[in-house]
Order: sequence, then C-alpha cells, then structure tokens
Amino acid sequence: MTRVPLVDLQAQYRSIKADIDAAAQRVLDGGQYALGPAVSSFEQAFAAYCGTKEAIGVNSGTSALHLALLAAGVSPGDEVITVPFTFIATVAAIEYAGARPVFVDVDDTYCTMDPARLEASVTPRTKAIVPVHLYGQPADMDPILEIARRRGIAVIEDACQAHGAEYRGHRCGSMGTLGCFSFYPTKNLGAVGEGGAVVASDPELAARVRLLRSWGEQTRYTHAVRGFNYRMDGLQGAVLDVKLRHLEGWTEARRAHAAFYAQRLRDTAVSLPRDRDGVRHVFHVYAVRTAQRDTLRARLADAGVQTAVHYPIPVHLQPAYRDLGYRSGDFPVAERLAREVLSLPIFPELTEQQIDIVADVIRTYIPAAAPA
Repeated sequence: MTRVPLVDLQAQYRSIKADIDAAAQRVLDGGQYALGPAVSSFEQAFAAYCGTKEAIGVNSGTSALHLALLAAGVSPGDEVITVPFTFIATVAAIEYAGARPVFVDVDDTYCTMDPARLEASVTPRTKAIVPVHLYGQPADMDPILEIARRRGIAVIEDACQAHGAEYRGHRCGSMGTLGCFSFYPTKNLGAVGEGGAVVASDPELAARVRLLRSWGEQTRYTHAVRGFNYRMDGLQGAVLDVKLRHLEGWTEARRAHAAFYAQRLRDTAVSLPRDRDGVRHVFHVYAVRTAQRDTLRARLADAGVQTAVHYPIPVHLQPAYRDLGYRSGDFPVAERLAREVLSLPIFPELTEQQIDIVADVIRTYIPAAAPA
C-alpha cells in the first residue's frame, strides 16, 4: 500500500472542488469549448503573474515551445542550442521547427545550462538558445542573455517546470525573447488534461503565436500562414484560472517541504538540491542524488514511498536521437546526473509526517556523510 505518493492530484482537487466545479460548469453552460472567454481570462491573469504583456494559451507545453521557436524565426537549416538533460519535448520541438538541436552540458550543482560552455557551441547557423529551468530551478540567465544579445540570437525559455520561479527579481518566462509553460496535470500549475502557454512582451511576436496556434487564420477561412490546431480548451482555461489564484500558496508550501527535507537529510550522504544565489526555486521536483540511486529507490518502494527518475537517459543517448551523432561521454555531467538523480515526493498537500517517513528510509539505507 502506498504510504507516500509522488504527487496527489486528488488532494488538490478536493481542496478547491467547489470553485473548480463551478468554473467548469460555466464553460459547459456557455458552450464555448475551444478558446473563448475562459481562456482569455486565464491568459490575462497568467501574463500578469509572469510579468509579461501577453500570454497565449495552447494545448501543451510542447506546442508552446514549437510555436515560440517558429515565431522567433527558427526554420529548416538553423541550429538551436539546448541541454541534453531535459524532458524530450524540448528537443522534439526544435526538430518540429525544422532545426538541428545542438547540446551544451549542464552544470554539476544546479543541473541547468552551463553558460561557460555555451559560446563555444554558437555557430553562424545558431538561431536560438533554449535554456531549461529544470525542476523549478532557474537557469543562470544573465550570462546566457548576454551571449545571446551579443550574437543576435533569440532566447526561448523552457519554463515548463518553473511556474512562479524567479531569477534576480524576474519571473521565469519573462526574461528571454519568449517563454514557454506546460500545464500538464502534475505541474505546479496543472490543468485537468493537457495545456500550455507562450508568454511574451513583444506584441508582434505574441500576435504571430496567436496566428500560428489556430490554423494561421486572420479572419474566418482566411489563412495568412500555415498554422496549427494548438488551441487551448475552454475547460482548461477555466480550471487554470481558478488554480492560478492558489499558486503562490502552493509554491510556498513546496518550498517549506523542501526546507524540511533539507533539515531531515542534511547529515546523510545523499546530495540535496541547492538554490542558486538570487533565485526563487519552486521545487516542481525534489531531486536528490546518490550513486546508490536504484537500491535506494527499491528500499523506498518497499516502504510504500513512490519516487521517480527525471531523467534516466539524457536526450543525446536516446535511441530516437542517434542520428544527431552524439556518443556516451560527450556530456559527462548530464550522464552522471542521469545515473544519480532520484525524485522524492513533493506536492503542496504533503505533510511533515510523510516527509519523516521518506527521510527515515533514506537515513536507514544511506550512510551518514563523512565529517568535513
């Protein structure tokens, strides 16, 4: 029997059930199920939350990345730089735009793009850089943005795991050319199905994303460009609008849980996540690291604790991307992380008693850290 789930979507729903049900009923009664006023309302609220002028609701985070790349002018023959330690959608979207993914390794402490390795990968064909704010930890944006400005390259933030995360006073998604979010149900801000958004402060780019998400249609049956069926459902917009009002409270709960994990595990030999200086980490994932990952995961499972591995195979070693020509050893930090990371339960409704259960198992099976 599961004692500590990895996430608990039912608990979140129960806490706001009346508001969610009422919002969904308004959409059902109104009959506008694709886009419509519920989506428009959410777009306005989410743009304000992110500190951007506009947000464009779409049907997934993958679609958000795809449209952002196209709006930024990425086209066949271009190169787009990103990291190999990410969910595969980051790289898939680059190929959807016809471009070639080029990888830069991540740094060993924060698991995000290593700016020190970035500029060496820029070529005359580089059209965009896609830093990933992994696990809710903002990437080191200042040096990335400085390189991009100097070289005339767009920056598309993959903020699909970073709703409300901040880097030196700026919300993730608001710093680059465009920012992309996923509202997959398990995200910090999750829909009751699929959903995503692109945020922007450039009105021309925002207009292009809006055009592309709905068949390139300027007026009914007049298609200015070749677009896509990437519209957000009205039901998702309504649910997200309700949930957005609770996101700050949920985020602070996640941060409190992370602090309690850190307290309970501080004298163990597992490596704990660290906040980069000047950031607000929102802990979409609480990923510890240990060379004994697989054994520890089995012990936790025996104790009724659900865990996950984000991500066990870096993208450059995925069978689907062999044609990119990368080999084992090309990105040693990403490959080491893939062998060591283990995601522990974290969600707003998690209790200290549940964290104690997780911590007790870890403290039993992982020896204490050696004295400094």
